[in-house]
Amino acid sequence: MSPFTTTPYWRLSGFYFFYFASLGVFVPYWGLYLQWHGFLAQEIGELTAIFLGTRIIAPNIWGWIADHHGQRMKIVRSASIIGTVFFSAILLNNSYLWIAVVMLLFSIFWNATLPQFEANTLQHLGEQTHHYSKIRLWGSIGFIIAVSILGVLFETISIEAMPIALIITMTGIFLVSITVPESAARHLSLDHQPLKKLLKQPRVLAFFAICFLTLLSHGPYYTFYTIYLEQHGYSKTLIGQLWALGVIAEIVIFLLMHRWLPKYGIRFVLIISLILSTCRWLLIGFFPQNLSLLLFAQLLHAASFGSFHAAAIAWVHQHFTGKNQARGQALYSSIGFGAGGVLGSLLSGYFWLSPGPTMTFFFAAMATLLATLIALRWLKITP
Repeated sequence: MSPFTTTPYWRLSGFYFFYFASLGVFVPYWGLYLQWHGFLAQEIGELTAIFLGTRIIAPNIWGWIADHHGQRMKIVRSASIIGTVFFSAILLNNSYLWIAVVMLLFSIFWNATLPQFEANTLQHLGEQTHHYSKIRLWGSIGFIIAVSILGVLFETISIEAMPIALIITMTGIFLVSITVPESAARHLSLDHQPLKKLLKQPRVLAFFAICFLTLLSHGPYYTFYTIYLEQHGYSKTLIGQLWALGVIAEIVIFLLMHRWLPKYGIRFVLIISLILSTCRWLLIGFFPQNLSLLLFAQLLHAASFGSFHAAAIAWVHQHFTGKNQARGQALYSSIGFGAGGVLGSLLSGYFWLSPGPTMTFFFAAMATLLATLIALRWLKITP
């Protein structure tokens, strides 16, 4: 059955569109914005790590509140508007300490939104969770539009305008969230294990170790990829197009994932994603001046993020049922995007000047290789 007929498809999709359009503003251009203000690589890594670091704690707090009191969309709406107000304060000062405080306060609320919205979307889908990717792909479209437009725009105007663009897209998140209803209670399974018991299972521990290592490996990419390419002579327009190409590949995967997950299984998709991720980081690290290989590496974003994320969301939804559902999504966010993202950003900032970008991406490849070995050994076969 089509998700168009059973869920508020366009309203759910609209949220993803603006949320990931915001990431299309932030992820490629945040490092460049900080560099424009004169910050060093280590400082850029630290300020990015603050944004990611709150994902370790904040999603779990918001997840606990949502699972005990319900009203996930009320949390999403409140957090999105408060986060926008806090981020707006970045326009007042550009000192390291001020930006650090702004990022801390902003990200506490920003990181409340997506895990709760993911749980709400999956509950709306009910038994049709394999259609999740058809909704999530609109986030990828939002990312592409934002990164492409800004790539051209920043060729003619100063990168100083980046915060304004982010405030606009974050306002869109809030406005769309007002239209999204709470999920139907009938979709929430009552069959669930105690969370502590679930977290002691080897396959659950293995899964979260894989998420940690995979998102850690993205640290150099999300923090320094734009700076890296600019150092090798690529224009902002071409850099924006390379970012967009990766997300276009991601969209193609999202369109196919509702067929592939039931056919091949979550474990197989995760393992293939990890193997291709390893190849991607090696190509970016060792061949930055070869545009053809960079284009191919960007197509592999379909694996390093697209198929991995879709499979991981399905894995969490399958194993964290009932009242554990929002906390399961929060754990995925906090361990992967939070702890993994923080360490990845910090290490890439510290390694960027010495031993340098090539070795930094090599270390990223070793992280996904280790994740592959963990998946092969401990991630039990699941449907």
